[in-house]
Amino acid sequence: MKQTKLELYVGAFVLIGIAAVIYLTVKLGSGSFIGGDTYLIEARFANAGGLNAGSSVLVAGVPVGRVEGIRVDNTDYSAMVTLRVLAGLKLPTDTMASIKTTGLIGDKYVALAPGADETYLETGARITMTESSVDLESLIGKMAFGSVDKAKDEKEPAP
Repeated sequence: MKQTKLELYVGAFVLIGIAAVIYLTVKLGSGSFIGGDTYLIEARFANAGGLNAGSSVLVAGVPVGRVEGIRVDNTDYSAMVTLRVLAGLKLPTDTMASIKTTGLIGDKYVALAPGADETYLETGARITMTESSVDLESLIGKMAFGSVDKAKDEKEPAP
């Protein structure tokens, strides 16, 4: 009788633990821990390569939101990134948005650098000052082929 009661308690404890892990996984996956009241703003980037919906939005290294979505603007074919940020965070209208990488080849995130303007971004406002993602592959390609061209030019005799 005592053995079955102990097994019942252990089973209930394990089920509660599994339920807690599932709950935390769902909450973290949807970005709900950023939670509370939020508002949406947009930023236009020439290149949003590697940035995904659900990526983090940081101010001074502190998570303040998530990337809600990315779409192509049909007028100039730029990337329009929708950001969901905490409502308590009042961003000046001259805030700058940059796409950065965690580490050398890590995940991409949006870094916001607040300006000094006295007016603040409202829901649906657009950040006008942006810095696009650095394409590491093309940068390495330019460096490699640039050095090959220099070596080739040095070996050829002058006419």
